[in-house]
Amino acid sequence: MTSKNNQIDDQIKQYETNRGAIIFAIPMQLFPMLRGYAYLIFDENSSPAHFTLVDTGSVSPEANRQLETSLTWISEKISKPVDFSTLDEVLLTHGHIDHFGGCYQIRQHSSCPIVIHELDLRILTNYEERVVIVSKRLTEFLIEAGASEKSRAEYLEVYRMTKSLGKSIDNVTTYQRMQDQLSRFKILHLPGHCAGEVVIKLDNILFSGDMVLDPITPHQSPEHLTLYTGLGHYFESLQQLKEWSSGVDLTLAGHGVPIRNLAGRIDEIDHGHQERLGKILDIFKKPQTIAQVSEQLFGQVTGYNILLALEETGAHVEYLYSRGYLEITNLEDLEENHKLVPIVYHRIR
Repeated sequence: MTSKNNQIDDQIKQYETNRGAIIFAIPMQLFPMLRGYAYLIFDENSSPAHFTLVDTGSVSPEANRQLETSLTWISEKISKPVDFSTLDEVLLTHGHIDHFGGCYQIRQHSSCPIVIHELDLRILTNYEERVVIVSKRLTEFLIEAGASEKSRAEYLEVYRMTKSLGKSIDNVTTYQRMQDQLSRFKILHLPGHCAGEVVIKLDNILFSGDMVLDPITPHQSPEHLTLYTGLGHYFESLQQLKEWSSGVDLTLAGHGVPIRNLAGRIDEIDHGHQERLGKILDIFKKPQTIAQVSEQLFGQVTGYNILLALEETGAHVEYLYSRGYLEITNLEDLEENHKLVPIVYHRIR
């Protein structure tokens, strides 16, 4: 994930679709180093007035407080009661904790439908299982990436520390089951950043979750960790979104700033990944592990960003290897040990 700048306005902003639905962008401090948004949609043309929340922020107490106080502020602004109990539905763009973490708080006060793509459903309903499974796959990835034993323990501790805050919730449904009740919204499944990533279109405004961001680029991880992720799926989804999003005048993302030129931003993101693939191929003129490549790509990073950098590099290496640009140079180590060992890749000449 890269960034052009870090400026994000702290104020709730208001937008309106070309059919009169009002959207409030609610800024939140999701984690200490991560800002983002949830969006409340107020459709006064419905009878009674209809309230939809797109994403919920993270599970952190600060984000939960900001979401609750923001709804109170909006209630006063529109002179209508708005709180968790008055929500008609919660629509989730994908199953990452900084987007669905607030669902646990909402579920304590509301029985409204919480909707997510079926590929991310178990992340919400069986969250503890998800953490165990991904921790196991992450351990395998880190070994094969060439991270040291000490580093692996540190990265896993950071991962579990962040994810341990989440909790499973019940009464979650899917877009597939709710499609008749959500006919006002257009939903498109775009795997890559997350298996169940969707974008949501309401009139001329698109909610992109983490599919397309500005000024940062959405984080990528290898499909080895989670099926339906990986750079190949993400490239396909970018092009599908570009073709599908005709008539969109404004894109509201999960992080960063509103996007006025969606097609142009898609091209920028695609170009950035192509440049990175070229750099990686150049680095692989000499045999390297993913960890060695990551250090050359991202330099000195700390904390959770080290893990993100490794996953991002791994996604690009996986893409190049699966398409025949790289080969493994230490096959003997893999054959003889019958256990996980660091994998060394080399560019095919």
